[in-house]
Amino acid sequence: MAVTASGVAPGAGRREWIGLAVLTLPTLLLSLDLNVLYLALPQLSAALAPDAAQLLWIMDIYGFMIAGFLVTMGTLGDRIGRRRLLMIGAAAFGVASVIAAYSTSAEMLIATRALLGVAGATLMPATLSLISNMFRDARQRTTAIGLWMSCFMIGAIVGPLVGGVLLESFWWGAVFLLGVPVMVLLLVAAPLLLPEYRNPEAGRVDLFSVLLSLATVLPFVYGLKELAKDGVGARPVLAMVAGVAVGVAFVARQRRLDSPLLDVRLFTDRTFSAALGVMLLGGATIGGVALLFAQYAQLVEGLSPLRAGLWMLPYAVSMLIGSMLAPVLARRFAPGHVVAGGMAIAAVGFALLSRVGAADGLGLAVTGLVIVYLGFGPGAVLGTDLIIGAAPPERAGSASSMSETSTELGVALGVAVLGSVGTAVYRGEIAPALPGDLPARVREAAGESLAGASAVTGQLPAQTGDALLEAARAAFTSGFNVAGTVSAVLAVILAVLSALLLRRVRPADEPAGAAPAALADGTDEASASARG
Repeated sequence: MAVTASGVAPGAGRREWIGLAVLTLPTLLLSLDLNVLYLALPQLSAALAPDAAQLLWIMDIYGFMIAGFLVTMGTLGDRIGRRRLLMIGAAAFGVASVIAAYSTSAEMLIATRALLGVAGATLMPATLSLISNMFRDARQRTTAIGLWMSCFMIGAIVGPLVGGVLLESFWWGAVFLLGVPVMVLLLVAAPLLLPEYRNPEAGRVDLFSVLLSLATVLPFVYGLKELAKDGVGARPVLAMVAGVAVGVAFVARQRRLDSPLLDVRLFTDRTFSAALGVMLLGGATIGGVALLFAQYAQLVEGLSPLRAGLWMLPYAVSMLIGSMLAPVLARRFAPGHVVAGGMAIAAVGFALLSRVGAADGLGLAVTGLVIVYLGFGPGAVLGTDLIIGAAPPERAGSASSMSETSTELGVALGVAVLGSVGTAVYRGEIAPALPGDLPARVREAAGESLAGASAVTGQLPAQTGDALLEAARAAFTSGFNVAGTVSAVLAVILAVLSALLLRRVRPADEPAGAAPAALADGTDEASASARG
């Protein structure tokens, strides 16, 4: 879709808007897959008996593999065609979902979750890059991304309800089968409604760069997990140092290649880089507290999976509202101010989470999350739009992959770091509260996690079991409180950074004549025009 002679991008027509409905299907699916798995954790733990580290990997490996392969898949889509890549990913995701549903051990589920991550990595950059190509008008693109992001929240709304019904009627693996009909529908509709785009000048995928990107992400996150679990030690520190070192080598190689896996020239745009940072840290705050709340609702408050899913609806709706407000606000106010205001609101919600108690704290927790997600919605939409708008059409796949990499890696890091923080606080508080006459096996299970404590209390005398469960719930809630405090601090930092680093990006409705002032910091003029 070319720019007209007047320099204004033409508006999208009926086909593009119908095609957008098709592009929301993978977003809906990935949201369903993530949220229903949170609800399935207690049943999954009882069936497969994973230890605390395995349980974290079941959650983490999906996001890590997505983050590791997104850059590769973005470049691959530029080369072979973005619609073709979308369909390949849809088919692979459907097959991997069936395998995951019938996993018979924690190790098998971790492996299949990794396969789901690789398949999922093909979906998001393909959808975002297609949106970038189909909606060249800046206002329409912001609206399209807002609708695309809203479908993610619709998945968050529908997922807990459907997942809760499935978990009360079937086994835990049924939650993975939700993705199969969605992928079948996508495979049927995509060839009929979506145009194909590819960059004819895209080079070959550098396999060594793929290995370097994975060797950067996984060791670093492993080191973070081990530090939170066992404290400072040689192994986790060396793993993190190795990840950073490989990351430096990865960037250096991209600078030398004629057809790099990651186009590092995009980082010279300050708005692009700042938006990536906001998406990364914002995703970390959201990912950690979402996991902890799902466990809090079921294991501390004692809710069934269906009732826990119902309590997730209010904050999913609040982010849907925030996402839909983003395009409207961005027309009148500078995007940096909108994002900063949203993160300041989110900080208030996180602060409320730090005050949640082990008894009768559900209402306060849900209120806090409603505020958090309402504030996070505009930043998610506008951050994505700024990243996509900064890239030329032929590099849309690369920019889309980096946008999704920052978000997915942020969520995965949040689950790993805040989950590990919560676990560390739990273990520190539960150890002195354990009765001295507990059997060694019971003591070990209760000391690992709240899920472990809940599983073994039935093996104890009623009074002892009740006392142990009360102590375990109090210890877990303390970890939840600490995670809320850490997230509140991060949200305040993000609010300040957003206001400072994005301050020169003008509102969409500001006259084009204001462009020179917006470019006083040296921002690339073409990128600014794409955003305005």
